[in-house]
Amino acid sequence: MIGFLRFIGVINAAVWLGAAVFLTVWVGPAIFSDDMKDLLTKTNYPYFSGAIAQIILKRYYHVHLTCGVVAFLHLLAEWLYMGRPARKFSMTLLSALFALALLGGFWLQPKMKDLHAVRYGTRQGVNVTPEEREAARKSFGVWHGVAQLANLFMIGGLVVYVWRTANPSDTLRFVSSVKFRG
Repeated sequence: MIGFLRFIGVINAAVWLGAAVFLTVWVGPAIFSDDMKDLLTKTNYPYFSGAIAQIILKRYYHVHLTCGVVAFLHLLAEWLYMGRPARKFSMTLLSALFALALLGGFWLQPKMKDLHAVRYGTRQGVNVTPEEREAARKSFGVWHGVAQLANLFMIGGLVVYVWRTANPSDTLRFVSSVKFRG
């Protein structure tokens, strides 16, 4: 059972890190590539590439939240099964990663989606003035920078989390593993 718990923890951490790196390094640049510009045509490209990115980001934050919940359940299972409470650093790191995912998914991504709609005048039922569009464009740029910085922190934190999950340093505190065999 100990091996199974470790396997689940490592697989979850690897999937979480892999999803973050894949989106950042390959998917994001592909959405805003020249190939996408050719596919969507020059007039449709700015709006639709951003709209496609918003759809993918919504799912991306769902992956973060799912992996975060699994990680917390993994720590709980380790504590219950092996008598090893979560280390303070691991719990703090996991909480920070989960908080970033919550902020990104429930605050930052919807804010950027709304700014995108204002920027391109597609907000339903609202007439957008050119000044509002320009303000939305500038604001979107700032928030996009914040999102990219948060994503880099997320990837860095996930690298540390994967390392700590794959290489636990402390031994069992209350019970020996021999008692669970057999």
